[in-house]
Amino acid sequence: MKDFTKILFFSVCVTFAAVAFTSSALAQGRDRVVKSTSSQPVNQPPIAVQPTEKNRPTPASRPVLTNQIIVVTPDMESAPLVKKTASTHAVNAPSSMAAAGRTAYGMSTSVRLDQAIKARYGKPYRYGSTGPNTYDCSGFVWSSFQEAGIPFTRASARSLWAQSEPVYGDDRFKFGTLVFFNNLGHMGIVADENGFYQASSSKGVTYSPFAGYWQSRIVGYRRLKPESTFKSSAPIRPVDEDQ
Repeated sequence: MKDFTKILFFSVCVTFAAVAFTSSALAQGRDRVVKSTSSQPVNQPPIAVQPTEKNRPTPASRPVLTNQIIVVTPDMESAPLVKKTASTHAVNAPSSMAAAGRTAYGMSTSVRLDQAIKARYGKPYRYGSTGPNTYDCSGFVWSSFQEAGIPFTRASARSLWAQSEPVYGDDRFKFGTLVFFNNLGHMGIVADENGFYQASSSKGVTYSPFAGYWQSRIVGYRRLKPESTFKSSAPIRPVDEDQ
């Protein structure tokens, strides 16, 4: 009986040792298994998908440029973008106008007349006045020609019209020609084909364009006769001098 017990105990011990050895061998086998690795780097960025007609994004629409693009050059920086279409004063100098035959008198007389007009420019209007600080229309014409070296007795516009010589065509627009308005109730000195100098009741001695208000009020043009003297001293009564 004792021998059987020893044999059984020995068999159990052998079986337990075999099981333990087998488990240890299996565990070591698992640790030796080599894990497979990928041939591609694991931190590579995702491959971009090339756009196709189906997945191509629609570009955002841009506003259409409607304003004209102006490139400013150095020559344009000092020049106005909009040109003036009318002048507020005579453009040509009397000396150049005289040289071109565009004055009613000689060069020296025309230069003196221009200087006399400029000296009175801006002086206020006063009925019956011949200066030196205020003028009416006939007083302005008379005093300017006196200073230019063409003396005559001051007269009304109607008297000057009757005793001066008429001019026609391009001669009407020569500097120094007299121009008459409003049924011979107002007069001035022609600057050029664009306008004339006058003593206006609203602006004093000034330059005014023919175009517009005065164009339809012109009676005619005359040239003074330097040798003429006029006995009448009646001042001109201004009519419609509101320009």
